[in-house]
Amino acid sequence: MSALQEGAGTGACPYTLDLPRDLYAGTMLAMLTLINTNRMVPAIGPIGLEYVGESAARAGIEVDVLDLALSEDPEKALREHLLQRSSTLIGLTFRNVDDCFWPSAQWFVPELAELVQRIRRLSEAPIVLGGVGFSVFAEQIVDYVGADFGIRGDGEQATISLYRQLEQNRQEFEAVPGLIWRDEKGIRSNQPSWPAEIVLPAKRTMVDNRAYFARGGQCGFETKRGCNRQCLYCADPLAKGPVPRSRKSAEIADEIESLAGQGIDVLHACDAEFNVPRSHALALCEEMIRRHIGEKVRWYAYLAVTPFDAELAAAMRKAGCVGINFTGDSASEAMLSTYRQPHRAADLATAVRLCREHGMKVMIDLLLGGPGETPETAAETINFIKQISPDCAGASLGIRVYPGTGMVDALKREGPLNRNPGFRRKYTGPIDLFMPTFYISPALGPEPARLIKDLIAGDKRFFEPMAEHPDAAVTDHNYNDNTELVEAIRQGARGAYWDILRQLRHGPGG
Repeated sequence: MSALQEGAGTGACPYTLDLPRDLYAGTMLAMLTLINTNRMVPAIGPIGLEYVGESAARAGIEVDVLDLALSEDPEKALREHLLQRSSTLIGLTFRNVDDCFWPSAQWFVPELAELVQRIRRLSEAPIVLGGVGFSVFAEQIVDYVGADFGIRGDGEQATISLYRQLEQNRQEFEAVPGLIWRDEKGIRSNQPSWPAEIVLPAKRTMVDNRAYFARGGQCGFETKRGCNRQCLYCADPLAKGPVPRSRKSAEIADEIESLAGQGIDVLHACDAEFNVPRSHALALCEEMIRRHIGEKVRWYAYLAVTPFDAELAAAMRKAGCVGINFTGDSASEAMLSTYRQPHRAADLATAVRLCREHGMKVMIDLLLGGPGETPETAAETINFIKQISPDCAGASLGIRVYPGTGMVDALKREGPLNRNPGFRRKYTGPIDLFMPTFYISPALGPEPARLIKDLIAGDKRFFEPMAEHPDAAVTDHNYNDNTELVEAIRQGARGAYWDILRQLRHGPGG
């Protein structure tokens, strides 16, 4: 156990199976209270919480939302909100375990633990955790922060099921998909349910999306969950399922139209890879075109480099897409193979060309420093990106290592993790992947950020990595607490964050 973990999550919880069944018998409980815990700025709308809340309301459950991200005084808001209500269940959405950037390596779990303890002092209601970041470390987070429950994976139906159990004073927790809970034997967990087709509410009125648009410059929507790709480093299949699971195109279009009706005309698809599978992306674009949605909103998306062709590019642009961020990772054959990417450098060139031909801005996200990266492979990648000339490129240096991914297996083949010289971290003791832990190939030398900066050679199309010394200039695209980005949005900038930062460097037409 590391020094940061010691003493965390060891207190007794007020709701366990060995407590009297009449614990709440004298209290009027009739409400699901949902709390957005994410106070990162720029503000990102909690669409997972919104989907859960609207699903529960549609099931006849009274739901109220406390959005700490929009509160000027979260301590006061929390106290007043909970003291004025009696809840059957309090749900906390936990979107980000850390900021996923080296060398900042900000870890948000201790803050969540403090919040859970504050809620304990204000309410006797059991607490359930959920969210994408939470789902990667579900059991560990429940234990660390002292929550009663957690839900790994899809939260809509699982939250309703758990609420009904508590409402009816039943404890058949084995029936709740994805549930993490405690009994006299410790932490227990159920397998998540990964329904092949996702059905979500389309109203999007559970949170103040206008405020998020004003503070965050965009609002998100989700078209599917899960991924069947085997990228070396990616935890998305762990959090959202190992196969793509799609929503109906008409339902998604209804949601986008609802947001447009609220005055929100810049959106971002929250899918890990919008074009996987291609058929789903094309069908959605065709539905949006049929409804003329592209005349009302503009939107951005993350895409895999393949499959992407002229037909899909044309459909996306006509449907309102104005910018694409491709998961490029590398242009080196050796590194693309290491990362288990199906595309090659020529596919990157094709993707950039198609975006240019169809009037969409394009960013290539690079992932430098993986196992086997050398100065030669890094130079090969950066020189190729300069040649194909996307609007911008993110030169991320350092890979966040998640348990359960191929990255761990690859590093174990190099030897014991605790002896691997490539790890970067800010905690002491044994390697603990629960906390922000990054890897940079030792072959890049003692100052890998300097090496990458020298290769970029001042090319402003690149978001450079940060040097590891504390007074280094901020030149990367870590969006968390990015004051330049926040100020631009305050002054009216709208769009994907990479596109806003690009425009700050080059102007809207640059």
